[in-house]
Amino acid sequence: MKTLIVVDMQNDFIDGALGTKEALAIVPNVKKKIDAYLASGNKVIFTRDTHGKDYLNTNEGKHLPVEHCIAGTEGWLVHNGVDVSDCDHIDKPTFGYLGWNEKYSFDDDVELVGVCTGICVISNALILKAMFPEIQILVDASCCACVTPESHEAALQTMKMCQVNVIGE
Repeated sequence: MKTLIVVDMQNDFIDGALGTKEALAIVPNVKKKIDAYLASGNKVIFTRDTHGKDYLNTNEGKHLPVEHCIAGTEGWLVHNGVDVSDCDHIDKPTFGYLGWNEKYSFDDDVELVGVCTGICVISNALILKAMFPEIQILVDASCCACVTPESHEAALQTMKMCQVNVIGE
C-alpha cells in the first residue's frame, strides 16, 4: 500500500498568519492527489504543526516571531479544502515528525505534499529517507509551496541531492 503524507496543510499556512498565494494555489492539486490516493485504497496521513500558547517563548518562536498553528485554534486546523476527518492526523511540535518508524511500517512508496517545502516538507522527507532507506520517498513539487518560489526550488534541489524523488515539476 502506498502512503501519501499531507504536510501541514493548515489554515495558518494557507490563508492565515503565514499564508501565501503559492500555498493557496496548491490546494486544488493537493485535494486531487488525496482523492486519487483514497480512491485507489491507499493510505493518507496528515501532519499538523502544533504549538502551545507559549510559542513566542520557544526557540522556534524567537526565530519566527509569528504566532501560528496554536493547538485548538482555527489556524491550527487542516484547511477544509483538503481535510479528510477519518484519516490519521499527527500533531508534531517540530518541523519533522520523529515517530514515523514507531507508528508506521511502510512497505511501498511514500509521497509527501504540502507546506512549507523548505522547512517541514524537506524535514519529513529526509527523516523518512533516513528511517526507511529502501522505500522510495517522493515529493510532488506541484503540490508543495514555500515562503518564496526561490526557497521552494532550493528545497527541491536539496531533496534531489539526498535521493528523494521529486516529481510534478
